Amino acid sequence: MTVRRFGRTELTPELQQALRRATRLEWITLGMLAVTVTLVIVVMGSSQAMKAAWIEDMLSFIPPLAFLVAARVINRPPTRSRPYGNHSAAGVGHLVASVALLVMGAYLIIDSGSGLVSAEHPPIGTFHLFGHTVWQGWFMIAVMIVSIPGPVILGRMKIKIAEQLHDKVLYADADMNKADWQTGVATAVGVAGVGLGLWWFDAAAAIFVGASILKDGITNVVTAITDLADARARTIDGEDPHPLVAKAEDYARSVDWVLDAGARVRDEGHVFHTEMFVVPRDGAAQTPSRLRELTEGIVDLDWKLEDVVVALVEELPAEVHGGVERDKQSEGGQVAR
Repeated sequence: MTVRRFGRTELTPELQQALRRATRLEWITLGMLAVTVTLVIVVMGSSQAMKAAWIEDMLSFIPPLAFLVAARVINRPPTRSRPYGNHSAAGVGHLVASVALLVMGAYLIIDSGSGLVSAEHPPIGTFHLFGHTVWQGWFMIAVMIVSIPGPVILGRMKIKIAEQLHDKVLYADADMNKADWQTGVATAVGVAGVGLGLWWFDAAAAIFVGASILKDGITNVVTAITDLADARARTIDGEDPHPLVAKAEDYARSVDWVLDAGARVRDEGHVFHTEMFVVPRDGAAQTPSRLRELTEGIVDLDWKLEDVVVALVEELPAEVHGGVERDKQSEGGQVAR
């Protein structure tokens, strides 16, 4: 067995630039949210949709803050008490951001649904501006429309960087940005509906926003819990096994002295902890240099494959994939243990 030093990722210049860009985007997001929250408070009144928008904006602070904190914690080197380093901080941040989405969506549906059932008519007052009486709804609609472009642009930029860095906190924040602009559109429509005499438009808009956010929250919470529970590494959206798992296994099998190989890979945040189990060919010499070459070859496949352990075994554990021979055994009902 050979172990490569791990616990702190050395990012390439390109990835370091991506991380700095993501950090700037999160600070911009916090500044934008501060302005939006202030404007919404000023014009909110008694509108359910505006109240939903305000709550959504307040909870929107959580994902970017979680990302900024996780980014600092991850940079700490491994210690004897934390030999795996602090990559899991990204997973914790992802869970925090996901729970914020889930709670917000559920709250909006329950709160607005109760208002709709009880037939609450949201009163929207007036402003006296330069000697003229102006309907407050116009200010609400204007604030919502102004708040839409920022989340649309920031969300699309974050998605690309999240995939590049394999950062699920940033990915969840991009989902929150999507919820932000959807909230703006739905709230503007809801307030306009009230102005046209359709009182139920306000609550209906808030429920629509809540349902969309709840869906994203459930998806992200499931993915975050799955990762923290040491499930097999998956893509950033949590839908498929990560292709690097198969890539690492194929590489190990391509080595001339390896008969079969299978990997047990878990997501540590930005990087993967990879345990590669290798069945050597009969008569093949397994020297420390060969094991080191195999380990470094796996690491060189992708920057995310940083935490790599290679273990020699007589037969592959049942928990890993294995090659063609193992697949045939599984089909016949025999599983290597």
